[in-house]
Amino acid sequence: DLCRLRSSSLEIKEKEIREKGSEILREQLDAAKRELKLKDKECERLSQVRNQLEQELEELTASLFEEAHKMVREANVKQAGAEKQLKEAQGKIDVLQAEVTALKTLVLTSTPSSPNRQLHPQLQSSGSRGSHRRGAGHIRTSSVGAAFQTSSGKPEPSTVSIQSVATEEREMDSVLFAEFLLWREHPSLDRSSAFLSRVYREDIGPCLSFTRSELSQLVQRAVENNSLTIEPVAMSALPVVKASALECGGPNGFRASVETKCALSGLSRVCQHRIKLGDKGSYYYISPSSRARITAVCNFFTYIRYILQGLVRQNAEQIFWEVMRLRREMTVAKLGFYLTDQG
Repeated sequence: DLCRLRSSSLEIKEKEIREKGSEILREQLDAAKRELKLKDKECERLSQVRNQLEQELEELTASLFEEAHKMVREANVKQAGAEKQLKEAQGKIDVLQAEVTALKTLVLTSTPSSPNRQLHPQLQSSGSRGSHRRGAGHIRTSSVGAAFQTSSGKPEPSTVSIQSVATEEREMDSVLFAEFLLWREHPSLDRSSAFLSRVYREDIGPCLSFTRSELSQLVQRAVENNSLTIEPVAMSALPVVKASALECGGPNGFRASVETKCALSGLSRVCQHRIKLGDKGSYYYISPSSRARITAVCNFFTYIRYILQGLVRQNAEQIFWEVMRLRREMTVAKLGFYLTDQG
């Protein structure tokens, strides 16, 4: 009996132990399941984060590549533009160097006081100064090289031929020479200097003072800016245009009649030349006297610009006397004397 009791009690204890062990294992299993669920959720969240980061990285990479390609294209365009500008600049430099060389040759071999007739064929005359005939050729000139050119047509009654003087005495004015030397130390086109202020007051202003004051100011401004153009007008087979239609210089597309009103003086004269202020301005027909006055001022400015560019290789006294000669030309032209075509 005792053995049976002992064996039964042992069986009961083993059963209790098994039940407790099973309960403990179930609890551990439930805890492990819960932990696995949490880990699954965490893995799912991390997977979503990874996918989002990969997408953002792809978009950023594509954007960077696009920006890099854009920068490369812009750099190539800028490089091409810079190379084109460099070529154009080199071409302009070559042209300017050639022009400077030509101007130096022109200045060294020809001056307004003693022009080289081989370089200026328009100054050559085929006849004597006493005969007046109509010329067949016409030469376009601008304010850069506005020298006395031949003009066709009969002279006006008030025209007086200027005879060359074999010998001429001269004496330097100390005040004028001092003003010139002071200006030559720092040459410029600034009218505030005593030298240019006197020239404007005594020569340029009176020489370009015409009846049409408003147009006179425009002409002076164009001469100063080196943008005035003088060109001859063909005198053969011209349609007759009323003078009133050309009081302000004439409309574009029409030519001057044999005798019409000068746009500057307002007087009826044989207008063989016309002027243009700038590149887009209208044409204004002018008389020979008005042309001579404008040309005299253009000659002065041309020589002054040669001095500013360092193209005049003479001493101060020689340059001074050339300036005085050009001032005398302006005075003579203002008084009504001018040269006409003799060839």
